Amino acid sequence: MTRPRVLVGVSTLLMTVSACGSSQACGGVGVVAGVGVYVVHEGYGDLAGASVELCAKGKCVKGWLPDEDITSVNLPLPDDVGPDIGTVRLRITRPGADKPLVDAPAEKKLTHQSDGCGGGAYNGAFAFTKEEGLTAKVPKSVWAAWYEQVMERATAEPTSSASS
Repeated sequence: MTRPRVLVGVSTLLMTVSACGSSQACGGVGVVAGVGVYVVHEGYGDLAGASVELCAKGKCVKGWLPDEDITSVNLPLPDDVGPDIGTVRLRITRPGADKPLVDAPAEKKLTHQSDGCGGGAYNGAFAFTKEEGLTAKVPKSVWAAWYEQVMERATAEPTSSASS
C-alpha cells in the first residue's frame, strides 16, 4: 500500500514541476494570438447596426457594431503567427450602404506576450478614431474610456426585461 502512495506523490510532484513550479497550468493559457481594434464611434453619428470587418494575415472577422461609445473588435490569429503580420484593415459599412464608410489600413509589429512558462503568443491593439483613423497605438484616453464603459456595464442594475 505504501508503494502506490509514493507513485502518486511522485506523479503529483512531476506535474507540479512541469507546470513551471506552480499549481496553475501553463502552455498559453490566457494568452491569445491576434489583433484587436478599439472603434470609437464619436464623430460618426449613430453607428449602431453598421457592419464591421477586421482583416489581417488573410483572415477576417465580421460582425455588427452595437449601440455603445467604443467597440472592441477582435480577430484571433493562428498560434504560430509571428510579429510581422503586414497590413491590418478595418472596414465599417452603414446598414444599406454599398460602400464602406471606413476603409482604413494600418501596420505594426505584434508584441510577444509570455504565458510565464516559456510559451506565449503574438498580439497587438489598434485604435480607430475620427481624428486619427486607424492607428497602431491606442491612446490612453481610449483605453480609459473603454475601461469605464466596461465597468459601467458590469455594475449596472439588471433591467426588467432580463429573463429569470
